[in-house]
Amino acid sequence: MTETDQSPKKGPLSGLRVLELGHFIAAPFCTRILGDLGAEIIKVENPGKGDPVRSWGKMVDGKSLWWSVHGRNKKSVTLNMKNQKGLDVAKRLIANCDAVVENFRPGQLDRWGLGADVIAGINPDCVLVHVSGYGQTGPDRDRAAFGVIGEAIGGLRHLTGFPEGVTPLPPARTGVSLGDMVAGLYAAIGLLSAIHAGRPDRDAKAPSVDVALTESVFSLLEGALPEYGMLGDIRQPTGATLPTNAPSNAYLTKDKRWIVIAANSDALFQRLMVLIERDDLASDSRFSDNPGRVTHAEELDAAISGWAQNLEAGSAARILAQADIPSTLIYTIEDCANDAHFKARDMICAVADPNFGQVLHPGIVPKISGSEPGGISWPGPDVGAHTDHILGDLLGMSATDIQALRAEQVI
Repeated sequence: MTETDQSPKKGPLSGLRVLELGHFIAAPFCTRILGDLGAEIIKVENPGKGDPVRSWGKMVDGKSLWWSVHGRNKKSVTLNMKNQKGLDVAKRLIANCDAVVENFRPGQLDRWGLGADVIAGINPDCVLVHVSGYGQTGPDRDRAAFGVIGEAIGGLRHLTGFPEGVTPLPPARTGVSLGDMVAGLYAAIGLLSAIHAGRPDRDAKAPSVDVALTESVFSLLEGALPEYGMLGDIRQPTGATLPTNAPSNAYLTKDKRWIVIAANSDALFQRLMVLIERDDLASDSRFSDNPGRVTHAEELDAAISGWAQNLEAGSAARILAQADIPSTLIYTIEDCANDAHFKARDMICAVADPNFGQVLHPGIVPKISGSEPGGISWPGPDVGAHTDHILGDLLGMSATDIQALRAEQVI
């Protein structure tokens, strides 16, 4: 477990300045990833309550623990974007930034007077990154959407259910806002790609990036689309199994914990059958290759379940690990926080948060070698914590000017 010292962390993206005009999850997740790697993130929030995520999740003394992570490494500036003076300040910030990331409905920036052409006129090198439910074009561009809508339209939600007839319950969510965060990752990739590409010539404006929640999720579906296009096959939910290989499933142990076993190569299958003392299945020609094992997966799962249900979870996990068979208990967050491997790779970080004391944060992904790998400089700040600093140091505004904006409720 590592502790942060609250000092600024340099990283491979040091020198990159990004203005975040987003809220909720997708755009802020994008900028969190960039900030973890050293980019300077200036987050614009409404005066008062700020980003709605500040009131989401478990609260302590009226403050969100999730926000400690979601807003980390960011500088919070308050601006009333419905006020012309607020927009004027935003334009001055844009002039000093390498990129703008936003996730409002398409057209919102234009309604504020901050459309793509305006931004290009202010700063032709500034990359504009849009994240929206359906993208900036197409017949559905104006429809409302959150991550759960992207997961449903992108085809993932259908696959998180169980086979027909198992349960009348709807397909389960993944438990986190996966669609939003996948879109945020694509936004980060797009932003860095556009920065790398730059302007093709000095008369052109910087590239823009258009990320849709629906498309971000849809891009994850492996071979489902070509299988449908070529064979007319509609991939169906398979519960805890995979439709393409076997054995690969979750099995209940004696103490009612689930253990995942993925022994889906020929050699692993043979080793697992010897381990569970089912040499008869190891030598059965029906299971000699993966297509055969997929066809008879239920029989294999029954045999493996019979072995697992006679063992405590810890014992089963140790036996499988010693046999070098891909396997694991299904972790709770408690298991994650106490995992020795996570700790060894600095994925469990103790962060000093002025609102809570010590808070556990997930570490930095990806890990980049070198003397400046990035890190956690500070947890999610209070609303507007950096307003005076940014307006004064970056924009050169006087304390009197800043106080006047505050008196007019611009900041």
